[in-house]
Amino acid sequence: MFLTIYGIINMKKTIILSMCLTFIMGIASISFAAGADGLPRVTQELVAPPFLPKHDQVAKGGPKVVQIRLVVDQKEMQVAPDAWVQAMTFNGSVPGPMIVVHQNDYVELTLVNPSTNTFLHNIDFHASSGALGGGELTKVGPGQEVVFRFKATKPGVFVYHCAPGSTMIPYHVVSGMNGAIMVLPRDGLKDEKGKLVKYDKAYYIGEQDYYIPSTPEGKYKRYDSTAIAMGDTIQMMKKLLPSHVVFNGAVGALTGKNSMTAKVGEKVLFLHSQANRDSRPHLIGGHADLVWNGGSFSDKPATNYETWFIPGGTAVAALYEFVQPGVYAYVNHNLIEAIMFGAAAHVVVEGEWNDDLMTQVSPPTSIKN
Repeated sequence: MFLTIYGIINMKKTIILSMCLTFIMGIASISFAAGADGLPRVTQELVAPPFLPKHDQVAKGGPKVVQIRLVVDQKEMQVAPDAWVQAMTFNGSVPGPMIVVHQNDYVELTLVNPSTNTFLHNIDFHASSGALGGGELTKVGPGQEVVFRFKATKPGVFVYHCAPGSTMIPYHVVSGMNGAIMVLPRDGLKDEKGKLVKYDKAYYIGEQDYYIPSTPEGKYKRYDSTAIAMGDTIQMMKKLLPSHVVFNGAVGALTGKNSMTAKVGEKVLFLHSQANRDSRPHLIGGHADLVWNGGSFSDKPATNYETWFIPGGTAVAALYEFVQPGVYAYVNHNLIEAIMFGAAAHVVVEGEWNDDLMTQVSPPTSIKN
């Protein structure tokens, strides 16, 4: 009898404890959900790189829910005069669009995988806090879409990429499925002295390594689909020797009529990502007045760099005020990759020439004994 009564009492305690825990967990889940509930909602219209969507450099008002939409587009892309890839992209571009929010905003993504695609896809946001960067919560097969939300708690520039698992992770990344997000401090960027600094223009440069197999005769192979290309491409990837290293999807994508532009006196923010390999950007004839190493806006920027470093899997921000006109080459200063593999871009700058900064004292003449 005593044991029975004791068991009933313990059972009641267990039930009461369970009810309390359920109530507490309910409050917790409500409080977490309430973080985004009731906030203003805005839709960000994403644009193809190197451009950025419209945004405020200094936040107006409190945190918002920023709604974005990314559609996975599997398609063939020409990356050089003699080379094509079966690309996998976000919104049709390599890299995917730059996303811009402010610290403590919520990013609410609708990820769409049309039924015409072959593979399962997802997205890993390096800017997010949580296991796999949201990868497990965003898996969508062909014909599906998913809505995913995260709070952008860390200010900086971060990579995002597809990460469906196993060998598919690097295969999707080197096929073009990567991009970047910039999380600005709510009170704007600060220079090395802690003073507000604003940019007149901003460009996003996504560096991409491709692994295109060749025939015995040395011609690049061309495939009818990503599934057919996969086997040969993965074997090429294992050698860690890219066939092409390019900016914004293709050789010459940011040269000629597609060159970036600026004027003397303008401050230009360069946002550069590499989802898979290290890189070392250099602006020939210019500098980085400010570099946020590792892409972190929480740290003081470094000053007056000639070349800055991007570890694989990161995005970095660099600011430069142009002081001379002309055509500047923006390159990966592994010059083999810049000149022979394609990692080069141009910035065409307008303005008045300053002889005090640079001049030819005398033209070339015959050598005098």
